Amino acid sequence: MTTKRIAVVSAGLSQPSSTRLLADRLADATVAELQTQGVDAEVTTIELRDLAHDITNNLLTGFPAPALASALETVTGADGLIAVTPIFTTSYSGLFKSFIDVIDPQALDGLPVLIGATGGTARHSLAIDYAIRPLFAYLHAQPVTTGVFAASADWGDGGDTVKALPARIGRGARELASLVQTTERVVHDPFALDRPFGHLLGGLTGE
Repeated sequence: MTTKRIAVVSAGLSQPSSTRLLADRLADATVAELQTQGVDAEVTTIELRDLAHDITNNLLTGFPAPALASALETVTGADGLIAVTPIFTTSYSGLFKSFIDVIDPQALDGLPVLIGATGGTARHSLAIDYAIRPLFAYLHAQPVTTGVFAASADWGDGGDTVKALPARIGRGARELASLVQTTERVVHDPFALDRPFGHLLGGLTGE
């Protein structure tokens, strides 16, 4: 059975957080969908709140601490990414954007991405399409068509709004699973040399 690597990035600031809750729901649904297609999935979840200091230091120094380096390797080496951020002032959180900023600009090329977001009201749902989706498109990732937004009311005890969230989660998971299955992605190594090392030392062809 084929195994795919799914990276999950949660930018929630509180513990527990609705952002992490949505991230877990999306991951579970994606794993279940892949299993119906005969594909195993290995899920690694990254809580950005735990890396906040390392992300700031990386922005200042240009070098990631070991924990951040591991998180970056997990994301850039994944077969699929689930990225969930709270919406602040009509856009993604500063922590979420700072994490994206320390990723090598070419490292997400061709990566299937399921976008999720949380906010107080459904009015913030538009941020997925006018703020978050363009961010991943700029990095040449492959965001799936469905973005999943969860407002506070979506976590209630009943009603049409609450019932609609599982449907959106399922649709997004199916789209991500399908793209993970069909996309032949070449992982970019930011440390790879464009010429043989011997040639860089001077005069050697490396042949």
